[in-house]
Amino acid sequence: MIDVQRLAVLREVSRRGSFNQAALALHCTPSAVSQQVAALERGLGAPVVERSTRGVTLTDTGRLLVEAADAIAAELTDTQQRIARLTAERTTLTVATFASGGRRLLPAALARFAAEHPEVELTILEAEPEESLPAVREGRADLALAYHLEGPPPARPGDRSGLDWTRLGEDPLRVVLPRHHPAAARYRSRPEAPHLAELADQRWILGCRKSADQLARYADLAGVELRISCTATDYEFAQSLVRAGIGIALIPEIGLARHPELVALPLAEPSPRRYLGLALARRRRGRVARLAEELASRLAGGAEEEAKAAPGSDGSGPTAC
Repeated sequence: MIDVQRLAVLREVSRRGSFNQAALALHCTPSAVSQQVAALERGLGAPVVERSTRGVTLTDTGRLLVEAADAIAAELTDTQQRIARLTAERTTLTVATFASGGRRLLPAALARFAAEHPEVELTILEAEPEESLPAVREGRADLALAYHLEGPPPARPGDRSGLDWTRLGEDPLRVVLPRHHPAAARYRSRPEAPHLAELADQRWILGCRKSADQLARYADLAGVELRISCTATDYEFAQSLVRAGIGIALIPEIGLARHPELVALPLAEPSPRRYLGLALARRRRGRVARLAEELASRLAGGAEEEAKAAPGSDGSGPTAC
């Protein structure tokens, strides 16, 4: 029988990357952590970590055990919350969301949901996908509005993620310029969208570090080097710098400020984009699961409406933000 406490210690070692850091998190000594891991290995008859001067890494056996430990921890958290709900007067529903998605997609869905379910206490967590998806998997959130960039979605049927992923659609990144910028007038007068290489001489303002990484990859593909004036952490701030004439910006469509002094241009394909979706834990069941699925359905409907109203979604080309 595998000792659950030793599994928890191994899980912390995996998360922290060393016995010393795991010991700090567990409020014990590194020697105690090492002894727990060694006892786990003796019981299994196989190594679970590889030790080196740079820390520890999991073996294949160790990775399987950590996956099991994650599932056990999530189940225990879920059970604890369900027990708490049995005695609580109100049902709680926790929704995690990234900021621009929360600002554009959540309010209408939440308003309708709250009006129909006044007994439900809603909690909203602002978190990027690298934080919100583990929160759903571990039972700290019931639903996550998230996105991913290039590549496969964060969860697929039958995988070990513990999540169900519902695709909402694409969120293309737009080039945002002052309305009177020469490039804005030039490209508004022609039907085709500009290629990134045509804007390589501009100063760029980026709304987040992830869009900076995306832009760098597309610039490499286009064979150009871009000049970056600012890498911000807020799309509203980035667009305020565009209005001030500091540069032009790369902004996801749902993050557009729709300001009369700004113009948003699509980029010629292939162009950078985000892929929006909703994550629910597969293990969820009971009333909270049904409520989360209902809210997810409302969000999906709201995303479809938002896509129809988005700038340039009718194929008419550049429009004001």
